[in-house]
Amino acid sequence: MTKKNIIQAKNLTIGYDENILMKNISFDIHKGDVFIIMGGSGCGKSSLLRVLTGLMPPQSGHVWIDSKNFTNASQQERDEIMKKCGILYQSGALFSSMTLAENIALPLQQYTDFSKSTIDDLVSLKLALVGLKGFEDFYPSEISGGMKKRAGLARALALDPEIVYFDEPSAGLDPVSSKLLDDLIIDINQSLDTTIVVVTHELNSIFSIGTNSIFLDKNNKGISGYGNPKELLKNPPNETIKQFLTRGEGK
Repeated sequence: MTKKNIIQAKNLTIGYDENILMKNISFDIHKGDVFIIMGGSGCGKSSLLRVLTGLMPPQSGHVWIDSKNFTNASQQERDEIMKKCGILYQSGALFSSMTLAENIALPLQQYTDFSKSTIDDLVSLKLALVGLKGFEDFYPSEISGGMKKRAGLARALALDPEIVYFDEPSAGLDPVSSKLLDDLIIDINQSLDTTIVVVTHELNSIFSIGTNSIFLDKNNKGISGYGNPKELLKNPPNETIKQFLTRGEGK
């Protein structure tokens, strides 16, 4: 069965003025994928994520989301498209002066006309979903780094998005917290049929959660590998990918 393309990148060139990071790249993300964007430092992973989420424009090319041209859309059209998307930033990006409940309620207050009692119920539901039931009245400073990431994820899931973007979700986490977050990503993907897009260089996460991926190659400013990370490990298309996916072995 052919999978539906929920995100399509077509002939993207990404960079800052004369500094071109990626040139004329194209790829598809299927509905239900846990899609990994990987590559070495400075290859343009985070910049690509910024383009996919509309935080920066490509120098050329287009991003299509759910068959709509996101790159050329008006601001109003973009806002409508992004209501179907959630983003978990590297730090969690919680507002420190607000409780977890207040943080998670923000998108519900902004984009829905739900009553306060309905929003309160949804906030509790989202916190329970990420294993933080009972932490509604805690402030970000009162919880661990791993819990902040999970609270940020609860906020990203507030509007029941079809797509959730993650920027280096394991950054700064200990191995146990990182594994818990990986398990949570898999659970959300499978139970809610949410498409997940993850920028990461963490091998454990890449192999445990990824169903599809691209490898960004800094040297040729393009994509040098495309497919399930485990398949790329079995049959690496080039030496750069082989070294990236086997680093640390034998030490």
